[in-house]
Amino acid sequence: MNDSPREQEARPRPGSQADETRAVAPDDTSTVRDAEQALQHAAGGTNVDTLVGRLVVEQGLATEDEVAQCFERVKALRDQQQQSGLSLAEMLVDADYVTKRQIARLRQLIEAERSGQKIPGYKILGRLGAGAMATVYKAKQLSLDRTVAIKVLPPKFANNPQFIERFYAEGRAAAQLNHPNIVQAFDVGRAGDLYFFIMEYVDGRTVYDDIVKHRRFSEAEALDIVIQIAEALEHAHAKGLIHRDVKPKNVMITREGVAKLADMGLARAISDKEVAEAEAGKAFGTPYYISPEQIRGEKDIGPPADIYSLGATLYHMVTGSVPFDGKNPSAVMHKHLKADLVPPDHVNPKLGPGISEVIEMMMAKDPRKRYRGCADLLLDLREVRKGQAPSLAHKDVLPSDALASLAAAEAQAAAVAEIPTDRSRAGEGPVVRTWLFVMLCVVAAISITFNIIQAVS
Repeated sequence: MNDSPREQEARPRPGSQADETRAVAPDDTSTVRDAEQALQHAAGGTNVDTLVGRLVVEQGLATEDEVAQCFERVKALRDQQQQSGLSLAEMLVDADYVTKRQIARLRQLIEAERSGQKIPGYKILGRLGAGAMATVYKAKQLSLDRTVAIKVLPPKFANNPQFIERFYAEGRAAAQLNHPNIVQAFDVGRAGDLYFFIMEYVDGRTVYDDIVKHRRFSEAEALDIVIQIAEALEHAHAKGLIHRDVKPKNVMITREGVAKLADMGLARAISDKEVAEAEAGKAFGTPYYISPEQIRGEKDIGPPADIYSLGATLYHMVTGSVPFDGKNPSAVMHKHLKADLVPPDHVNPKLGPGISEVIEMMMAKDPRKRYRGCADLLLDLREVRKGQAPSLAHKDVLPSDALASLAAAEAQAAAVAEIPTDRSRAGEGPVVRTWLFVMLCVVAAISITFNIIQAVS
């Protein structure tokens, strides 16, 4: 049995002498029973054993077989009237499948699940997932007979104005966007002490799910997905919003293969100077994919930050590894700031040079060296998808500013060479001719160099 997701507690195995002592210790049994009483209150009229069994399996605390075994043992003991008051929760703890603390935490899950049933006009069909900031349910909107997803703010945050405002801000940001590659927002509201956000239900999986399952995407598959997300970001940026949390878990893929950008929880208006001032010096984002300017907590965060995060996402997709790793989030973010990026085609030699060049430009540490916007990025992504070299990221092309400087120098030298010579003074002819010859040689050298660069390009 894998104990990695469980909290480790030093406790004896069932059947041992120490276990027998623990079974009658009043503090242990009362802890579990207190938790069960709380569970009973949270669950209403639902059978607590049934709820506990389902939640334990859903949370990965025990397998279905382990729960079934404990159910059978509880039933057998009850039938024999040896321990009629024994519950499934106590049996799971006695069997060392879960901890007392984990049983106590199930109460929060039950409260969140029951709270989802309180939203008027919707019927909860099941729980899709839960995080630190919200629980998401699959539901049916009764008026339109359509399936939706409902994000619910946990009860523990319901009295916190800051969390409530951020929750509403996510809904408002998503509502401004209408694009086929962005998860659509339908409504945001409140029912009693419950805050909820109604959005499009996406029947599919995330890019992160596929990375875990398949380790890496093919170049063509990754480009098809990232092009769609770049189009979504182009729309968001045009509306004045930056996402600030582009990552594999926030890119969903429908069963038809349509990619959708999700979770506007960290999105903010580019022009919102008040929020920028309030958040200055704070790093908002996910460490594996966050841009350097977000790490530094800069106030002027713009589209290049999303382009960097999308580049880090694409890197993970085609290599199977995150761009920078470390023993903790701080170490990872330090590498985003200081460490050189290992080119993607060095990690996965099957990649073409074009996609590697694009990713490296997307992930340039200086925002000024990245793509100016998603329109430029899409130009290169589509060219690479067609098997062509990317126009903007291709390394053999001399940067436009260098070409402009070279052309200006050639024009200036040519203009100097055309200045008429004053031959009215005796004895200066040879000196002037020598100077003119030197200038012509310089101009010729510059012209030859420029032509060679153009030929190579």
